[in-house]
Amino acid sequence: METIVQILARELGKKEEHVQNVVTLLDEGNTVPFIARYRKEMHGTMDDQTIRSLADRLQYLRNLQARREEVKKSIEAQGKLTEELSAAIDNAQTLAEVEDLYRPYKQKRRTRATVAREKGLEPLAELLYAQAADCPDPRKAAEAYIDEEKGVASAEEALAGASDIVAERISDDADIRKRLRALYLRRADIVSSAVKRGQEDSVYRMYYAFVAPVCKVQGHQVLAMNRGEREELLKVWIEIEREEALSLILRSVVKKPDCASTSFVKAAAEDAYDRLLAPSMEREVRAHLTEQASEGAIGQFALNLKPLLMQPPVKGFVTMGLDPGYRMGCKVAVVDGTGKVLDTAVVYPTYGERQKQECIEKLAHLIKKHGVRHIAIGNGTASRETEQMTVELLRRFNGEVTYMIVNEAGASVYSASKLAAQEFPEYDVNLRSAVSIARRLQDPLAELVKIDPKSIGVGQYQHDMPQARLGEALDAVVEDCVNAVGVDVNTASVPLLTRVSGLNAGTAANIVKYREENGIFRDRGELMKVPKVGAKAFEQSAGFLRVPESDRVLDNTAVHPESYAAAEKLLSLCGYTMDDVKAGRLTQLKARVQAYGTEKAARECGVGVPTLTDVIAELLKPGRDPRDELPAPVLRTDVLEIKDLKPGMELKGTVRNVIDFGAFVDIGVHQDGLVHISQICDRFIRHPSEVLSVGDVVTVWVKEVDEKKKRISLTMRRDKLNETKN
Repeated sequence: METIVQILARELGKKEEHVQNVVTLLDEGNTVPFIARYRKEMHGTMDDQTIRSLADRLQYLRNLQARREEVKKSIEAQGKLTEELSAAIDNAQTLAEVEDLYRPYKQKRRTRATVAREKGLEPLAELLYAQAADCPDPRKAAEAYIDEEKGVASAEEALAGASDIVAERISDDADIRKRLRALYLRRADIVSSAVKRGQEDSVYRMYYAFVAPVCKVQGHQVLAMNRGEREELLKVWIEIEREEALSLILRSVVKKPDCASTSFVKAAAEDAYDRLLAPSMEREVRAHLTEQASEGAIGQFALNLKPLLMQPPVKGFVTMGLDPGYRMGCKVAVVDGTGKVLDTAVVYPTYGERQKQECIEKLAHLIKKHGVRHIAIGNGTASRETEQMTVELLRRFNGEVTYMIVNEAGASVYSASKLAAQEFPEYDVNLRSAVSIARRLQDPLAELVKIDPKSIGVGQYQHDMPQARLGEALDAVVEDCVNAVGVDVNTASVPLLTRVSGLNAGTAANIVKYREENGIFRDRGELMKVPKVGAKAFEQSAGFLRVPESDRVLDNTAVHPESYAAAEKLLSLCGYTMDDVKAGRLTQLKARVQAYGTEKAARECGVGVPTLTDVIAELLKPGRDPRDELPAPVLRTDVLEIKDLKPGMELKGTVRNVIDFGAFVDIGVHQDGLVHISQICDRFIRHPSEVLSVGDVVTVWVKEVDEKKKRISLTMRRDKLNETKN
């Protein structure tokens, strides 16, 4: 039997040695970001996603092994564990297979077969099911079991009871269930219809008469049908050719076609299928499809979240945040280049022309007073009117001030949170939202980590999937993003520090408290003075924390303190000093390392080649932010309305959400446009995420506009442009 490490190595296509090292590192309490970044020699440079996949699969396989042992102990306690059964359980590859094998021995609720056994009919069932050559006629055999005291008044009742026992036995057969499950997954259809004939139009209209093969149905279709069923607008079921399913069962249970009891066994098999197996298979298939769809949706949510968090920051500029609204007005907050609040206000641009002009005057005054360079507008209620007012306002500044529509999902959740109240006790809930919107433009990652990632709207059907699993997957994305960027220990908030490898809410709060009481950190080593930041926490977190104010340049890089000596040795080998690092005079570093010999240099420095490569990259760009290498966000000075759009019009846009059937793109109109998957590129793709990510800046052409329904269809394919114009 393969060990867990051997299974993982085979499935991931990795060396057993590397897999074993990762398992050991995980068991020792090391975090995924730390393992991925600082233990590359031990795992062959696996990335964080591979390590997380390994960790998830490791947990599943360990749970599977634990369940195997539990099942064997339970069956052994009943005195029914044979060598063959034990081997079958050990060889089961999934939890479902283990449960199938355990099914005949599991304590059941009272069933028809249970009642029949209590009446003493099990020997009759065994006799008839065996289909022996000398088996008597079933009716004649049943007469011997008539016993009115036990409740068996006739041969017919005896046969009915025996049939119930045989039907349950067939239903509990692990091999039959396994093969029938495979048949359903390969050949069945999922079908949905409207609950009522002539049902009125709804978002589920396309599912009022829907059929799709189980093996091909899309995840978003499954989730949509599930929701429609919960809302009592749809009926959903699984269909398969009954004769095909029955044929599979009969091939397993009919041993001698000409035996006297064969017709009895066939009838019991039909009963087993219709009454027990078909409903069970339908539940299993529906559960399988839902789990598969949920995992796909969770994966897509995580895929969309990462580029959203990693959007390039618009750093160092005074920024104005506008949180649009009708009844409560538009909330305004001005923050400096570090996110500190300079001013707040409430204006009413939607109340009428006079109020709009008053709003423009007030905002113009704030822009001049504080030197505002960028305006961030939340994309919620009244966003369109606020954007139009902003464009009118910016005409006064001749292109010196720009604006951007910011996804405000979760801003209201944050503004009403305990954290926001602690951060801004002097401001009411509405003004806190405006501050958050401004900061989202300045540093999306630092602001978005304050919000439950499930509240950030870059997924689909997120409320329909397992919330714990969703939260776990999204938290992993946030953790990876925060640690990939690094955190300034002297400015970071508690929520941001909490996401750093090796830290938790308690140690993060202690770091901030220490900073407030003792002033800024002057070097990484000072972190060891923080209460509860011990040797392990320091080891796991130090490489991800930056200290820009440190005299030691390496404290503001991703070089781990354990590799400082290696970095200094490398510089010495190549004829450089730390002063050269500070002054950016290492242009020939890579060439000198290659001339010296990369592997030789790594040996001299006492590290592996992967670590040496990372050290070189950090020395070349100390304090670099990986987000700065991504395309800058689109800042605008003018606005389009949906009525301005014409088929064939070329526009620049930003991808806001990627879903199974396409992508939504912000083109500067209040309503995002949809690029259907067929319009993304001129080659076949299985999913839009193969080509697009949230935050991508793309060129699109208007394909179709429906002003009444506020729908905009876009294309990214030049070859479709002429079709559109024609």
